Amino acid sequence: MAKTIEKKQLDILQHKLVPNHVILSDKEKKDFLEKLKITPDQLPKIINTDPVAMYIDAKPGQIVKIIRKSHTAKEAVAYRLVVESNE
Repeated sequence: MAKTIEKKQLDILQHKLVPNHVILSDKEKKDFLEKLKITPDQLPKIINTDPVAMYIDAKPGQIVKIIRKSHTAKEAVAYRLVVESNE
């Protein structure tokens, strides 16, 4: 059973060590996968019980875009496929 995080408690996305997380729309997901010629299962994973995934209400099958600050490139972008937790 997945826990829920009340957004009133703490906005974890505002913490300086937590990068920005954005859920791709279905169209963005399709375009992204076609551009790279990959399937979703080829992406690194993030479980749906990850605190940030729960906070942004990410569901299994969705792709999360993670935007980190970088000293050399200004920002570094990574993508993760949301998967179901085994717990």
